[in-house]
Parts: sequence; C-alpha cells; structure tokens
Amino acid sequence: MNRSDSRGPTVDHMPVIAPDGRSLVGPTVRLDPLSLDDAEGLLPCFADPRVYTQGFVMHAPPVDLDGMRALISARLRPGKVPYTVRVDGVVVGTSSLMDVDLVNERTHIGSTLYHPDQWGTQVNPETKLLLLGHAFESLGAGRVQLKTDVRNHRSQQAIARLGAHYEGTLRRYQRRADGTVRDTAMFALLAEDWPAARAGLQQRLDAAAGG
Repeated sequence: MNRSDSRGPTVDHMPVIAPDGRSLVGPTVRLDPLSLDDAEGLLPCFADPRVYTQGFVMHAPPVDLDGMRALISARLRPGKVPYTVRVDGVVVGTSSLMDVDLVNERTHIGSTLYHPDQWGTQVNPETKLLLLGHAFESLGAGRVQLKTDVRNHRSQQAIARLGAHYEGTLRRYQRRADGTVRDTAMFALLAEDWPAARAGLQQRLDAAAGG
C-alpha cells in the first residue's frame, strides 16, 4: 500500500495489521502480555510514591494485590495491548501499545511505568526499541505517538532521546492524581523517522553494554 509522505514523495508501506500480543524479547528486557499473574510483581512498582511525583497519572494507586488485579483487569481491554516488562525474570514495570487506529496507521506507546530503581538504565530505551520496532516493522504503523506531563522533564528528555519529535503542547488535557489539570507534551515518530531512531537507540544500548 502507498502512503503519501507529508514532506514530499509517496513511499511504499506494508499493510497495517493489529497487534497480536506476542512477546517481545531483547538482550536484557523481555516484554510479555500483561496478565493477572503479574499482580504481585507489579505492585511494588505502582506502590512506590516516587512514581507519582513525576506526573504519572493514577487517581487511586493500588495498595494491595486485589487493587493491582483490578487495575490489570481494567487494562485488558480492546484497542490496548499492555505488556509486563521483565529483566532477568524479575518484573520491573509495564508499557502498552494503545489507541490502535488501523485506518490511519497509527498507535500510541503509553501507560509506561518502571520501578524507580530502573530509571536511567537501559530498560526504557530497550523497551522502546522493542515496542517501536514491533509497531513499525511488524504492524506497519506509519505513526507512533508518545506523550507526557509538561512538568515531567525527565520523561520528556527520555522521549526526545528516542528520536521522537516534539509536536506541541495539549493544554488542559488531563487531570493529575492530585486533582490539578495538566498540560501534555506530544511527541511522535513517523515510519520515515524510524531507521535513524532505531540506529540511535541501538548505538546507545551497545555503548551501555560495552559493545
């Protein structure tokens, strides 16, 4: 199928397909479809108060296994493919492909949360490499969006380092956990951006591994 590139020529592009929830495996990180069995591993990630100081939206964070299972059940809905992120078999967080739009060839990577012990490590870039590669190379997406609270400078820097382009700020977009209304910074990668972004991510991971 052909898709018109807004910057000029028409490009060939594979047909877009829906995500099927397959596991995604990298050198360090493994992403498996989220399940209720992951509640015990994910609870310490969601229960850590440091997560919410950065602008992650959660109006009622789970405080026990029943609450964590209820949250997982709510995320297992059509149009969203949530993953559990593991390192060496240990649950360290979660991320999702969501808002899948086959007609307009786009999806959104969001609902990303890692235990603070993983911040600044190779976990996020490797997770994003797996999810972006899956979206562009397996599903045929033409656009992948990522967004975050304008107050979350750490997240904005991490998204920009993926090679995503800042596209603007959505004002009064969403309630924060504390009840205030947040502005949201929108970023995106297009299929045409992906080869350079993939090379940059791989270079970062190779450097972190000493390769």
